[in-house]
Amino acid sequence: MENSNLEEQKYIRAKKRVKAIKGFYVHLTVYILVNAFLIATRVFTEGEFNNFWQWQTYNTAIFWGIGILFHAFNVFGMKFLLGKNWEEKKIKEIMDNDKRDLWE
Repeated sequence: MENSNLEEQKYIRAKKRVKAIKGFYVHLTVYILVNAFLIATRVFTEGEFNNFWQWQTYNTAIFWGIGILFHAFNVFGMKFLLGKNWEEKKIKEIMDNDKRDLWE
């Protein structure tokens, strides 16, 4: 009986995690679509390509992008940047490269 309760708790945690990951990807998709539309609208409706390099063209994308980063850290943690066991993998990669350099 205790084992089935443990499995149910694992299932609930996994379901919440999948929902959080899905929510992040929906947020990222909306971010990309809305900001592409805003930038394209700003550049092409005013008829001047000079608007492409103005602050007003990117301020929404920049500040919303900061929010996306916080959302990513909330969902994925530090694994978002460096991944699981990143240090060990990098050490092994460098050691392998050093071995190849010795034989060349």
